[in-house]
Order: sequence, then structure tokens, then C-alpha cells
Amino acid sequence: MTRDTIDFDVDDRGVATITVDRPEQLNALTVETLEAIEGALDEAADRDARVLVIAGAGDDAFVAGADISYMVDMSTPEAQAYAELGHRVAEAIETFPAPTIAAVDGYAFGGGCELALACDLRVAAESAVLGQTEIDLGIIPGWGGTQRLPALVGDEVARRLIFLGERIDAAEAAEVGFVGEVVADAEFDDRIDELAGELAAKPATALRAAKEALNAAGEGSASTGLALERRAWAGLFGTHDQREGMEAFLEKREPEFE
Repeated sequence: MTRDTIDFDVDDRGVATITVDRPEQLNALTVETLEAIEGALDEAADRDARVLVIAGAGDDAFVAGADISYMVDMSTPEAQAYAELGHRVAEAIETFPAPTIAAVDGYAFGGGCELALACDLRVAAESAVLGQTEIDLGIIPGWGGTQRLPALVGDEVARRLIFLGERIDAAEAAEVGFVGEVVADAEFDDRIDELAGELAAKPATALRAAKEALNAAGEGSASTGLALERRAWAGLFGTHDQREGMEAFLEKREPEFE
């Protein structure tokens, strides 16, 4: 595996950034790129990153989708292997042990949308355009879009977006719940940096527990999710960050989390 098609960095705050770096191809995802993202996710986890940002290089695209020139002649077994790779990457983002941010600047179509859907938070630049556009290629979302999109925007909105292959701007994406925040283009990079810094300053153990409990909400019955929440909540007592957070509150000072 090489990393010629991505950039990877972890700064001194513990913010890891994976940038898909194929701007001339609108950051379309090849097998090599997906494998490089998968490896970078493992490294970010090994380095105890406190936040993960997924971004695209250049001004035109977050990720414009999977590489169609690669897919056009694939057999069914080859397509199955490609789908499994895309699912592994999306699931690794979804279960990453820290909050993840999709920095959606420019086009986010097909597989690019699916990477964004796997993130915890989605921030879009004002000029961003999003869509599950696979239907016009004679296929459907294959990396989790049919499952994650309805959970985010509701069943009928998801069906319209997938059936019609609609492309929507950032404002409409925010209106339907596809993204959580829209930022002026000129302020986008600063806002991503600010949000990542805010999250990195929070107690990492508590954030991880919160993410696990939130992810469980869509995986089983309400009683199972509530039981997990109880265990996670109780398990945080006795940690440094729990003691520090509560003592700082009582002492009316800023906490110093690990």
C-alpha cells in the first residue's frame, strides 16, 4: 500500500486529517486510495487521535465519487470485492474511536457522500453540492448510502435523493439534515480547524463512550442501547477526566483533561 493519493497528518492537538489528494480527478476514489485511507485510519487510531477530519484536496471537490473508469468493466465478483472495500472504509470511519468530521468543500457525489455519511459530523462550504448520484450510472449506492442516508434525512427524502439522483446545494442539504452546518467558503478552513480544536479539547474517554452509545442507538432495540449507555456512563466514574471535569465545575475553573 502506498499513500500517493492521500495526505495524512496528526497535529499537536491530536487532530488527525486525511485528505484525498487527487484534485485533477475531483478526488475520485480508486482501490489504491481506499486502501490508503484504511491504512491511515489504523495509524490515526494507533496514535490516539482525539479527532479525525476527512477532507478533499483542491477547491472543486470533497470526493466526487468512486472512479468510474475503474468500475465500468468490472465483473460481479470484482464489484463485490470493491463494495466490501468501500464498506470496510466507511465502517472504520463510523467506528473510529474519536469524533469524525467530514469537511465537505465542493462536490460530494456517490461514494464521496457515503464517506461523509459515515462521519459523526458534516460541515459543508456554501458552494458544496451533494448527491447520491449512482442511479444515473445504472447502479445504486454501494458503500452504505442506502442504510445511513435514511437514518439521517428520513425515509422519503432518502428515496427521492437515491431514486432521482438529485444534486442538492449546501443550504438544502442542511435543511433536510444531510449536513449539520454550512459555512461561507472564505471561512471554511478556519471553521473546520476551530471545530476540530473544540472537540480535541474535550475529554477523549467520555467522547469515545458517547460515540459508542450513540452508534448503538441504530443497531438494536432501545433497551439494548439504554443498557449500553448505563454501563458506559458508570464506567467513566473514577477516570481522571470525570474527576477533573466535576472538580473544575465546583471550583469554577476551566478543566484540564488528559
